[in-house]
Amino acid sequence: MNKWHGFECRQVMRGFLILLAVLFTSSGFAQNWEAGFDSALQKAKSADRPLVLVFAGSDWCGPCIKLDRNIWQSEAFKAYARENYVLYKADFPRKKANRLPDDLQEENDRLAEKYNPKGYFPLVVVLNGEGRVLGKTGFANVSPEEYISTLNAFVK
Repeated sequence: MNKWHGFECRQVMRGFLILLAVLFTSSGFAQNWEAGFDSALQKAKSADRPLVLVFAGSDWCGPCIKLDRNIWQSEAFKAYARENYVLYKADFPRKKANRLPDDLQEENDRLAEKYNPKGYFPLVVVLNGEGRVLGKTGFANVSPEEYISTLNAFVK
């Protein structure tokens, strides 16, 4: 083994450890969107928290993109949601590159039939743990705190 081989291994290992640290650090600040609606509903029921169901067109709907950027990605919303909501996003991308797996698309289609039959985008539906609609809203050009107040007004 030459002297450079050991150096390269240390560099690779160091880079790997830095990557892990970044991933674990950023995951603490990541949005906690649930992977499946049924598990989200179960979590909402067991935690006694409202489920915030978001119908979005992530790659074509301007107001959806603004809602994501201004509200869902804000530190104020993330911090509040972590302790108070269960989140599920039913996305309906149009670009082929962003196509969802068939099972996820079918689940989102079923949710749209039940909770968004008129096809509004974005549509934010607040549900209780039983799946009962508590309220609906859409895009609003307000602060994250004002948006949280709107969502909380549905929960009585």
